[in-house]
Parts: sequence; C-alpha cells; structure tokens
Amino acid sequence: MKFRLISRVLGIGLISFSFLQLTPILVSIIYSEENISAFAYSFAITLVFGSFLYLINFEKKYDGIRVKEGFLLTVLLWLFFTIFATIPLVLGTKNELSLVSAYFEATSGLTTTGATIFSDLSNEYYSILFYRGLLQWVGGLGIIVLAIALMPLIGIGGIQLYRGETQGPINQSKLRPKIAETAKVLVYIYLILTLLCFSSYFLAGMSYFDAIVHSFTTIAIGGFSNYNESFAYFDNNTIYFLAIIFMFISGISFSLHYLSFSSFRLFNYLKDPEFGFYWKMLFMAFILFVLTIGMNDSSFSSSSIVISLFSITSFATTTGFTIYDHTTFPSFLPQLLIFIGMIGACAGSTAGGFKSIRGLILLNHARRELKKLIHPNLVLPLKIGKKKISNEVADSVWGFLTVYLLTFLVGAFILIGQGIDAETAFTAIAACLNNLGPGLGEVAYNYAGMDSFAKILLSFVMILGRLEIYTLLVLFTSFFWKE
Repeated sequence: MKFRLISRVLGIGLISFSFLQLTPILVSIIYSEENISAFAYSFAITLVFGSFLYLINFEKKYDGIRVKEGFLLTVLLWLFFTIFATIPLVLGTKNELSLVSAYFEATSGLTTTGATIFSDLSNEYYSILFYRGLLQWVGGLGIIVLAIALMPLIGIGGIQLYRGETQGPINQSKLRPKIAETAKVLVYIYLILTLLCFSSYFLAGMSYFDAIVHSFTTIAIGGFSNYNESFAYFDNNTIYFLAIIFMFISGISFSLHYLSFSSFRLFNYLKDPEFGFYWKMLFMAFILFVLTIGMNDSSFSSSSIVISLFSITSFATTTGFTIYDHTTFPSFLPQLLIFIGMIGACAGSTAGGFKSIRGLILLNHARRELKKLIHPNLVLPLKIGKKKISNEVADSVWGFLTVYLLTFLVGAFILIGQGIDAETAFTAIAACLNNLGPGLGEVAYNYAGMDSFAKILLSFVMILGRLEIYTLLVLFTSFFWKE
C-alpha cells in the first residue's frame, strides 16, 4: 500500500478544499456578519494540515495509484473533507451546533443528502446558508468525477457496465489522459448547468442570493434550502417548473450529457436504456400519484398536478426539495416517495439511490429467468437495449442488492434498538443510505430530534451510500490489507 502517495494526494485535496472555505467570507463581508473568524480559522487549520500531509511525503516521481489505493484514497478524502468541513459549522452558526450535529450537517452537505440538523433557518447567517449550498455543490462535483473516472474501473455493483467491452489488460498510461479529459469536460457541463439554473431562478423571481444557493443545491441534487419551508417558500409555479426541469436533467448520467452534446445528437437520450427506465419510472409514479390524490381528495385541482410532479421528481432524483408536506399525502403516497428515492436516478449523475441501471438489469434478468421456467432449453442472452450483459455483471448487481438490503435492515434495527420508532428508523436509514434527505416520522422535516449516537450512525450511512457501499465496506476486510 503506497501510504506516502495517498498522504500526498490527501494533502493536495485538503489544500484545495481550504481555499473553498474562504468564499463564504465574502458573503459575511457583504452582509456585515460577525462570523468571519470561523471561516478564517477553518481555512488556516485545513491549509496547515493539508500542507503537512503534502510536504512530508513530497516526491518528484511516483507510480500511479492502484485499485486498492483508489479505494482507500476515495474513502479518506470523503472522511477528511467532512471532518474539516465541520469547523465553520461549529464556530460560525447562530444555532450553536454541537460537534456531532455540525459533523452530521457537513456530511449531509458533502454527500448531497440534504438531511438537515437545523430546525429553524430563519435567523441563520447568510454565510452559513451559502456554505451549506457550497458544500453540496462541491460534493456533487466530486461525485460526478468519482462516478465517471473511478467507479467504472473498479466495477462497483454492476457499474463496470460503463467500462465498455474493453478486452485484455488496460493500458494505464493511455487511460489516464482519457480520464483527465473526460473529468474536465464533465466539470464544464456541471458549471454550465449551474449557470443556467442560477439565471433561470433569478429571472423567475428569486433573489440573487437565493438563486445562487438553490442553483448549487439543485444541480448537485442536494436538497438544502435557505428556508424552513424549502421551495414552498417561493410560492411560484414558474420556479417550481424550473426546479423540476433542472432536477430531472441533473438526474441523467453526465456521460450521456457529454455524449449527446459532443455529437450534437439529442436522440442519444432516447436510445439510452437507462434514461428510458428513468423517465418511465417517473411518469408511472406521477400517474399513480395523480390518480390516488384524485380518488382521495375532492378538492383536486391543477395545483395538485404541480405538487405531484414536483414531489415525484424531487424524491426520485433524491434531491429532497418539498413544496408540500409529504407526510400528509393520502394512502400509500408518502411511502411511495421514499421507495422511488431508494431506486434513484441514473448512474453517473449526482443522484443517490440504488440507480436505474441496476434496477433495469435486475428486471431484465428476472424476466429472462421467468421465460426459462417455461422453456428450460431456451438460450436467451441478457440484454440492456442492444448491449449484451455478462453473467458477471448480473451477479455483481445481485450481490450489490444483497449488501444494500442487509445494510438497510441492520441500520434500521440498530436505530429501533435505541428506542426510535420503526417508521422513523426505517425511513431515516433509507433517506441517508440513498442520500435522499427527508424521511417520515420524526425525520420528515429535520433530524434535530435524533440523539448523538443516531446522528453518528446516520452520518456513517450517508458516506456508505455515497460511496456505493462496497468502497467503504471493503476496507473492513482482512484480504484488502494483504499484499
């Protein structure tokens, strides 16, 4: 294990992150706030620690990072970022968060979960509101690069499908420039979408500050808002529809965005099987939502359609914005929202959840097995669109589903063992594991009522979900540490 190299890369990451912590100082100055020192201290501490890690391991030449180092480095980057992101939230908020609560909020931000510890945002510093949005935006950017550059190479739960049909050994020297080039293009796409979202929100009536923060949290599919009422605060259908559009776009694989716009063929979206599964899932959930509300609510109106479409898009993409109290929907609709959030949007997007591509593989695999029950001698390849899926990929997806469900159940039962009611426990784990944010019961609006143990567990679950479970769990195996 190349610990010196890992330490150096960690140092570079923390140095870069320290300068990002300076940007809220501008907001503090603009609004004449008293918490400038919190961000200054955080910048200095992060910079010094990052410089230390970099300088003590300075080497002019080093070999590339292997898969094992990739796993460890990815986990350590997220852990270190969440730890150092906690500092301004401990030192600079009006709500005076405890260390555990601040860590929970920072983790929720960087993992784009959107589960907040704040029960009242109405009197919070503007710089803290901006910082929360910035954490989600930076976290979303990191997720995009991770999903496209690293996950396909290490094959997390079937995502190796995106590697293509590469035969033979991978030439790392040829691969690195492609990864760097692809990551750069994806960053540009991310920036362009953020600017478009900001401009749209601003023209639709948001203030300059609100448009900035909410464009950050929309494109990152984060869900943090500047207001206790979330998007309901704006009471503006134009803003609602703009949010729906940008949430939907951000839930699509960024590699598909790149492919479509680089070739100037928007038809590529319609040809992509995962995108087809994604929009059809949203459409069917929307129809089910509208029909259920119509049958249970005599005052059904056009606003019910807007609320249904917004809620479905927000939860399916794991954004977590709300314009209506989702716990008061009739019948099974609150549980349906949590369920579609567990499925999630497309792989290669900033969304959490199980991912549409995995759901599509499982459905097609189950369909094939049903056909083989009737025709045992039938030789039927597993396909996604026109692409054949190997048994290795299918097995990987089933394996991921097993670990995913076990993680979900174990986490929920631990919370129940702490005296938390079943509805709150199951939906809190579902919301954090899938980086969704809002749950049901005590965590429908915020997580302020959770005790310290629950906050620590849920913070761990957020990172676990963000890193596709395997990336973190593999570090706890004995064979990982053997050469």
